[in-house]
Amino acid sequence: MNDIVPVERIAGKIYLIRQAKVMLDKDLAELYGVETKVLKQAVKRNKKRFPSDFMFELTREEFQVLRSQIVTSSWGGSRYVPMAFTEQGVAMLSGVLNSDRAIAVNIQIMRTFTKLRQAILSNEDLRKELSELKQLTEDRFRVVFETLDQLLAVEHKPQKKIGFTVKEKQRAYRKNGGKKARAT
Repeated sequence: MNDIVPVERIAGKIYLIRQAKVMLDKDLAELYGVETKVLKQAVKRNKKRFPSDFMFELTREEFQVLRSQIVTSSWGGSRYVPMAFTEQGVAMLSGVLNSDRAIAVNIQIMRTFTKLRQAILSNEDLRKELSELKQLTEDRFRVVFETLDQLLAVEHKPQKKIGFTVKEKQRAYRKNGGKKARAT
C-alpha cells in the first residue's frame, strides 16, 4: 500500500511533553493539508471530544523549551501556544476533520503510533534480557574473583623442592685429595 505520508516524517513530529507522546496542531494541520487556524477552530467547536488527556495547550515555557529543541525558524511569530494532541486526540481528530486526506493521514498516524509502541516494548524486552545477562555474568565473575582472592590470601609457605639433595660431604674423586696432578 502506498502511504500518503511516510512513517519517518510522522515519527519526527511526535514529541514527548508532560510524559505523553504528542503531536502539535501545526504539524497535524500540515499533514492533513489544512491551515492550523482551521484545525484549531474545528477542535474548539468540538471541545467535548477533547478532554485534557486527549489534547492540551502548551504553556509558554513548554513552548519555548520545545522551540529551542527543534532549532528551526519555521515557528515564526506564532501568537498562540500550540495545542498538543495525544494518540487518542489524534484519533478523535478524524471525526472532526472529515476530508479524505485527513482520514488517510489519520490512519497512517495511528499506524506510526502503533509501530513506536511496539518498538518501545521490544526495546524494553531487550533491556530486560540484557539486565538478566548482566546479573548472571556478575554472579559468575563474583565467584571467580572470590576464588582468586582466596588463592592470593593463602600464606606463601616455602615450598619443598622436588627431587633429592645429597647431604654427605662431597668426595674428591681426583687423585691427591682433589688437587690437580702436576705434569712431569
